[in-house]
Amino acid sequence: MGAQFNAFTYLVGRHCESGDGDRVAVRGSRTLTYGELDVLSGEVAAAYRRLGLRRDDRVMFVTSDDVEMLAGILGAFRAGVVAVPVSTMLTGAELGKVLADSGARLVVATHEYADAVSEAVAAAPDVEFAVLHGPGRLRTPDRTAVYTWDELLAVADEAPEELHTTAPTDEDAWALWLYTSGTTGTPKAAMHRHANIRHVCETYGKQVLGITPDDSCFSVAKLFFAYGIGNSMFFPLSVGATTILEPRRPTPEVVRERVQGDRPSLFFGVPTFYAALLGSDIPDDTFESVRLATSAGEPLPAPLQERFTKRFGVEILDGIGSTEALHIFLSNRPGDIHPGTTGRAVPGYDIEIRDEDGNRVPPGQPGALHVRGESIALGYWRRTEATRQMFKGDWLSTGDTYVQSEDGFYTCLGRNTDMLKAGGIWVSPAEVESRLLEHPSVQQAAVVGVPDENGLDKPVAVVVVREGTSQDELVTWCREGLAAFKRPRSVIFVEELPKTATGKLQRFKVRELVGELPATVTTSPTSGATVEAADA
Repeated sequence: MGAQFNAFTYLVGRHCESGDGDRVAVRGSRTLTYGELDVLSGEVAAAYRRLGLRRDDRVMFVTSDDVEMLAGILGAFRAGVVAVPVSTMLTGAELGKVLADSGARLVVATHEYADAVSEAVAAAPDVEFAVLHGPGRLRTPDRTAVYTWDELLAVADEAPEELHTTAPTDEDAWALWLYTSGTTGTPKAAMHRHANIRHVCETYGKQVLGITPDDSCFSVAKLFFAYGIGNSMFFPLSVGATTILEPRRPTPEVVRERVQGDRPSLFFGVPTFYAALLGSDIPDDTFESVRLATSAGEPLPAPLQERFTKRFGVEILDGIGSTEALHIFLSNRPGDIHPGTTGRAVPGYDIEIRDEDGNRVPPGQPGALHVRGESIALGYWRRTEATRQMFKGDWLSTGDTYVQSEDGFYTCLGRNTDMLKAGGIWVSPAEVESRLLEHPSVQQAAVVGVPDENGLDKPVAVVVVREGTSQDELVTWCREGLAAFKRPRSVIFVEELPKTATGKLQRFKVRELVGELPATVTTSPTSGATVEAADA
């Protein structure tokens, strides 16, 4: 058992105790000071407890980024229960599997996701309570009691004072579970301690960002991402700074509106969104308030980085983190940026590149990237084999292939599995292939990552089909059965897929095949003529 520590006290409570309760904590659909956030999270914690939630029970959040999500997560820390924010991009069926796996007793949703959450709750027998913020309603089985957000807070109205207090958790107590598909494609929860939150703040937040109470933070990545929750919650609240929350889907125009209106000093993006900003017509002075931008989720191509800085006048720090490590552990630094690299080890982390036998390799030789630090997850919930595969004592095997230069900078060479990223989010080729194969016309399917014009990987499907099937039909089929980010951006028809003598798919040859074709042209399975690929 570690020393007594609760992430809520670290992020909010201590600022109020030191007299900084009047500082602005969050600007979302409404603005709250630290004192007001303290009161609201206390009401949420008391409501959880009055409903009967106990230490280590899970509360799942399928919510847009706003004050309610922030207070809901902080209330979970305060009550000693476990916050489980999950992707709002999942379908109801996908969400149901994750909800059932977590064993959550309570789920909080915002109105945009009511239909998906209703479907998910029906598949998750442990859910006893469901809370909806905003208009509409949740359709749940009789076993699940439904509350509005205001009704949840009303549960705490007559709660005794002790139910509002912060639970006496220790450093090793569960605080946060984050679901990831980064190793096998099967969603699994990386379990993080209360102490892990402090560690990422005092390493990357303090020693790379140099964040201060005068900063304000705006993140394109949402709170349900490890990257996003660090950007929008952990880092600003750890120093008494301000977080800017945006519930809408990020677009260049939405970002322009918030950046020009709220004038953040720190901006957090992903490579795909930086490309979208460059492709937009937003003013070149949009980011004049920003002293520093960061990128993570996937490697940031050097030309993209250089074009952004030239046009908008802001340096981007490219780095790599993971759900299992909670945030960034390799990063470029202000004034010491090497475009095309992921920088150097963040203070507080040890990095090793190892060969197939587990031996450390010298600079210049590629190998598997391993990281060690105090923010590494405790393991995966109910995934013993995956935990043993990825967590090696103090070390985490990231699943990435890297090489270190003689001067200590690290460069990503790709994944050492078939997993790929689209827009910084893990995509399992097997999951997309399975959906394609459910279509009655698809006989074989292979999905690979192919760089777009900005050098960013996008999923492309190569399929063998019966006559009379169009590429658009298959893209629509995937869109209807999978989260939008998982759908193939284009579909290519071939007569057969490359395989070994034993019938095993040769995925590297599929990549080569796609790379040899013009960007928007594919081969028809019936005539051999060229036809347009469906690029959605």
